[in-house]
Parts: sequence; structure tokens; C-alpha cells
Amino acid sequence: MFNPETGSYELRLDPQIPGRQAPQAHGQHAPGPHGHTPHGYGGPPQHPQQYIPQQSGQPPHGQAPGPPHAQPPHAQPHAGPPQPGQPHTGGPPRAGGRHQSHASPAEAPESLQEPRLPSQRRRGAAGGSGGAGGSGPDGDGPRSRRRPKPRKSKKKKALIWVAGGLAVVLFAVGTAAFLIYRKLNGNIDKVEVAGEDHAAVIDGPVNILVMGTDKRTGKGNDGYGDMNSPGHADTTLLFHVSEDRTNATAMSIPRDMITDIPDCKTKQEDGSWKTIPGTYETKFNESLGQFGRDPGCTWKTVEQLTGLDVNHFILADFNAVKDLSSAVGGVEVCLAEDINDPKSKLNLPAGRHTIEGEEALAFVRTRYSVGFGSDLSRIELQQQFLSSLIRKMKSGGSLSNPKKMYDLADAATKALTVDSGIGSAKKLMDLANDLKKVPQDDITFATLPVLDNPEDDATVLMDEAKAKPLFKLLAADKPFDGAKKGKKGKPVKKSEPGEVRVDVVNGGGESGMASATAGWLLDEGAGYAAEAGNTPDLQPETRLEYGPDQAEQAARLADMMGLPKSAMKKTGENAGAEGTMTLTLGEDFAAPGTPVEAPDKAPDGVQNVKAGDKNVCAK
Repeated sequence: MFNPETGSYELRLDPQIPGRQAPQAHGQHAPGPHGHTPHGYGGPPQHPQQYIPQQSGQPPHGQAPGPPHAQPPHAQPHAGPPQPGQPHTGGPPRAGGRHQSHASPAEAPESLQEPRLPSQRRRGAAGGSGGAGGSGPDGDGPRSRRRPKPRKSKKKKALIWVAGGLAVVLFAVGTAAFLIYRKLNGNIDKVEVAGEDHAAVIDGPVNILVMGTDKRTGKGNDGYGDMNSPGHADTTLLFHVSEDRTNATAMSIPRDMITDIPDCKTKQEDGSWKTIPGTYETKFNESLGQFGRDPGCTWKTVEQLTGLDVNHFILADFNAVKDLSSAVGGVEVCLAEDINDPKSKLNLPAGRHTIEGEEALAFVRTRYSVGFGSDLSRIELQQQFLSSLIRKMKSGGSLSNPKKMYDLADAATKALTVDSGIGSAKKLMDLANDLKKVPQDDITFATLPVLDNPEDDATVLMDEAKAKPLFKLLAADKPFDGAKKGKKGKPVKKSEPGEVRVDVVNGGGESGMASATAGWLLDEGAGYAAEAGNTPDLQPETRLEYGPDQAEQAARLADMMGLPKSAMKKTGENAGAEGTMTLTLGEDFAAPGTPVEAPDKAPDGVQNVKAGDKNVCAK
């Protein structure tokens, strides 16, 4: 407090407050209650209790320097236990009316002094590190042998808490991700296809076979399909994705189309392989389920039918439609006319509707109340549904919402069977991330062209005049409508015509076609060309086989004959300087000098719809 007599600020302690004493001059004993030295202390008598003023601007002993107002006027120093050499004022008086008194450690007999442990740190009587009686540099007690550990700043403490919190969160997220990954992996059923082992993501065009079975699998599907049936290939699409991922064509194959099903191998439960005999001139849908056929048999049937190499398959059951449509919050469809189909139990008025679950399944299965009541009319409904589902999934609402994304992944993996090449959650995710690059406006759904079967009204025949150019279009990796051209690659080096060396084999043309073609090539300047016989079986397409060291020769020969990219087949071994390429003429070969080139777009009259078209209404 301020002393008007000295003009200085002084520290005054109220002796009436228990445990509070006025500061003493160094080496003096505190006076007793009547101004005399308490009993038990030697030395000359002291004057009555004095206040020891601090010099102006000096802080009280033991406190940090600061302005006079740094300590509030009512703040008092911490009251601790009595100091050595000071009267005990806080407790009851001892017998004889005297307060308990103590000798300082320095004055106490040696036998009474407390033993000291070298490794221990003595704290001052007041509990501080400085001040009278303390063990710090300013106190009367011994110095500490170890410096006190510095306290961490609030900022450092906060950083430690944040780091610890992040570690816990990351651990929790990692654990959750692992559990989700394990659960999704456990959902997936996979089938090994004989002779096929493709990576999930392919550096090139991708052909994925998407199938829907009418087998009664999954909960709540007892009312669908045929009882006790192993199922059929009820819905089949060949999904071709371009190498540059700028466009895709999903070609629906009618289930009732007559075709040949080849022999196929299926893996048995004991790990052995069994060959299922093929069937000639039968419905396409019998390529799955019937006679023990698995998805690999449909795979081989599609390859034989189209001449295209399939890379993966995805098989969906009834629950795939129900669960996926619900996971995205419903799929919008449009009807030009009312539908009331007692068989599929679909009853919808004309107009736009958002459907999911059982209603969505009924929509893709109805056939008798739309169009001509055939499978072709149902295909158009399925294409509309799938287009709308793609739009919904790519809109962002489903893929950006973690819960919806999980629900979608959970529903998909539970209802799908895939080939071993994409038989894990990670591989499926890698494939999905690769395919989602294709813009929805450049995804075309089309139907394989067919004709009525004059011998059976319930079946159809492939329209070869339109189907074969469509297959060539896909093999050449060209967009369905020819609207966009793929990115131009680097120019391919071509050898001189005189460096071309080739054997010509007749695989589908008229008799003598190989010899005629070899002569034509020699006339065009080829260094070597010779007829090399016939193939045992007819070959649908022309192909050129060449070694890595013949790439420039192959480019020159393709340019001379107008061969498409799909006809080029590079082998794994070099041919050497005297080696020859092999040109096999297929059924698509017309005559020497006539280009065997794929069309720039699909033939006219092939039914199709764009995935981005929202104005398609089923009739």
C-alpha cells in the first residue's frame, strides 16, 4: 500500500489474519504479540513490530518487477505455514499461554536437524522457490540440486492436444475404413472364367458383359422368375468403353435371339473344371444357368457372336435393381401411356414417376403392357431405367454423400457376382473410378439389330447386314454416332513397300482369293507376298499377325489394304530379318484393293438412346 510519510509503496501484512506475517529484515526475528522477542529465541530485545518499506518503484521481495498498479490493492501474498523464527499465529495456544515456536534449521542442534537426501529437493516453508524461508536463490534454505522443469506454454499444450486428437480420429477412421472394406469384400461373389485373367483397369478399350438373371436369389424374390429354375441370361448388355474414355456404347442382346452356344468350361466346387457341351441354334438366354452353365459360358457366347474380346463380367440379381434404386433415392422414369401389367404388378399412369424397390423391379421386368409386348419393348424400358440411374449416380448427390455412397456400395456388392479379375472392393472401385470418366451424354444404349424369325414368332434372328458393321465399329473403338473422334495418337512409322514380307491365308473368301491377293500386293510393290493355303474353319474377320520388329511393315501393309485397327494382332516374338507376317482373309474381305475398314458410325435403323436424354418416354 502507499505510505504518505515516505511517498513509497510498501507491503503490509495484517498480523490479525491467520498465517499472515509482515516481512522481516534479513536476519531479524519477528516480535511477539507485545513487541518482545518470543521465548526460546536469543539476541537483543527488538523494537515493537515494524513495517519495512520498499524503495519507490521496487516490487515486494519475491515478486516480479512491475508498475505500482500491477498488483491490486487488496491482493495479499499466499499464506503458508509459519516461517522459521516467526510466531505461530494460526493455531490454538500451547500450554502456558505460549504459541508454538521453532528454531531455524541453521540454529537447531545438529541432532535435531532433519536428515537430507542428496537427490531430494527441499521446498521453502512457504512452498515457493524464492522469498524468505524458501529454497530458491533468494531464500534462507538450501539451494535445489535440480532446476524445476519449465512449464509447457498454453500454445504447446494446445498443439499436443490437437495432435493427439488427430491421431485418435485417424485411427478411428482407418479402423472404420478397414471394417467397411472387409464387409464389402465379404459381400462379393466371384466366378473364375476359364482362360481369362484380366487386370481390373485396362490400358485400352474395355468390354464389360453386364447380365441380369431371373433366378430367385435374395430376400423377397419368391414371386419372380421360374420356381426351382437355375435361371437364364434374362438381360444382357455388352458395355464397350473407348480407350480414351470419351465415349461408351452399351449394346443390349435380346434374350430370345437364336444363336449358337459354344462349349465352355465351368469350375466345380472341388476346384476341378467341367466342360459343358455347346448347343446349336438355341435361345441366347440359355447361355447362363441351363445345363450347369455359369457366366463364363455367356462370356464365350458373346465373344463368338461379336468377335470382340470380353474383359470382365458383372451379374446382377433381382435385388440389385431394388436395392440400387433405393440407395440413390429413387430413379425417374417417363411413360407415354398408362401401364397396368398384372404379371409384373406394375400399375402406373402416363407421365413422370420416381420409382424404387419393388416398383423399380416391376418396371424393368414388365413386357406385356408396353410396345408390342415383346422382349424388345422391355429392353427399351431397361435402357431408360439404366440411363436415369446413371444420371442420378453422376449428379453428385449420391457420390458426394458418404452415407449414400456406402449404401450404394453395400447394395451393389451384395447383389452382384463378378469375375475374379474384379473380385474385391478395391478392384471394383478402381474399375468404377476409371469408367466414371466417360461423360453421361456420350454413353449410348443400343440394341443388337434383329429380324423376326419366320419359323417361330417367339424368337428373333440377328440382322447380319446391320449387326456386323456395328461389331466392326466397336472393334475399331469408334463412337456409336461418329460425333466425336478419339484423340489422335502419334504418327506411326511405315516401312517402304519393298520391305513388306507377308504370307496370305484364305479364311473366308472365295476359292483362290489368297493367291489373287498375293499377286495384287506384288503389283503394289511388296517385297515378298505368297499364298499360304486355307484355314480349317471360316474366319469372320480379316487379321494381320506380326512380330514387334515388324511393326513398320505392318503399318505399311495396313495402309495398302485399308485394314482397321482391330485387324492388327501383334505377337510376342520378333520374326527376324527373313521372317514373314501372316495375313488371314476373313469373311469381311471383299476383294484386293477394297478397304476392310470399319464404318465411321453405326448403320441407320439401329435402335439407340443417349444416357443423358431426359425426354425419353416409354410407349
